Amino acid sequence: MYTDYWGLKSLPFENVPDPRFYFPSSQHEEGLHRLLYAVTQRKGAAMLTGEVGCGKTLLSREFLGHLRDDRFNVALITNPDFPAQQFLHEVLYQFGIDTTGSRKVSMLHRFNEHLLNNDERQIQSVLVVDEAQAISDEQVLEELRLLLNFQRNDRFLLTLVLLGQPELREKLWAIPQFAQRIGIQYHLMPLEPAEVDRYVKFRIQAAGRSEELFDPEAVQVISECSKGIPRVINNLCDLCLLSGCLAKASRIDADLVRMVARNGYFSTPVSTVIHG
Repeated sequence: MYTDYWGLKSLPFENVPDPRFYFPSSQHEEGLHRLLYAVTQRKGAAMLTGEVGCGKTLLSREFLGHLRDDRFNVALITNPDFPAQQFLHEVLYQFGIDTTGSRKVSMLHRFNEHLLNNDERQIQSVLVVDEAQAISDEQVLEELRLLLNFQRNDRFLLTLVLLGQPELREKLWAIPQFAQRIGIQYHLMPLEPAEVDRYVKFRIQAAGRSEELFDPEAVQVISECSKGIPRVINNLCDLCLLSGCLAKASRIDADLVRMVARNGYFSTPVSTVIHG
């Protein structure tokens, strides 16, 4: 553990969806506000996609943190790869609806009653499906589409939020009757080089240290090696802080980053930036 050595209160580069470490880049904020708009304005369905490691899950936790318990009834499915019948069970279970011994028609009746009851109490029902690209049963996508039919004349009773990797878009575009009902869409890209610098500083500060730990040249190498992917940035920075602690360094410089990168997997081969 290197936290004491660097004067940190916690590990700054863990790859877990801790909202304390949500970095409000311009595009993450755009994605967040689109999701919030979809929910608050009852747009029916929204989709957020992004490359692997670009921060979709952390953004989703920040999004969920904005949905107050007194106004929203939220169900979160983190592993959606079920057969269609079991998927419907999981949806109702996450909403707190008893499905014991229920046939499909009975489950749908119970779900409709639940949504109507929430609506009468001015509570919005939100279903969030994370890793939605993992859905392998096409019938599950059809079930999700049909859930959007729960509505009154002037508003949807359910807001569906799909989160996933780029292949999720391809799956939905192959089903026009579903894709056309996704009112809000956004795609996360890797961070720009200038944002990588702010990202590293932000994570260090969020972990309890105000002084900088990484030299500007070190951050440049991190940006090049990671191609701006937050998960890769985290892995590289974490190893740099560990190595710097073991070497009793006072700061993280570019040479240390290059040394660490030689022994790890990163988006850009270190040989292309080793002399940069």
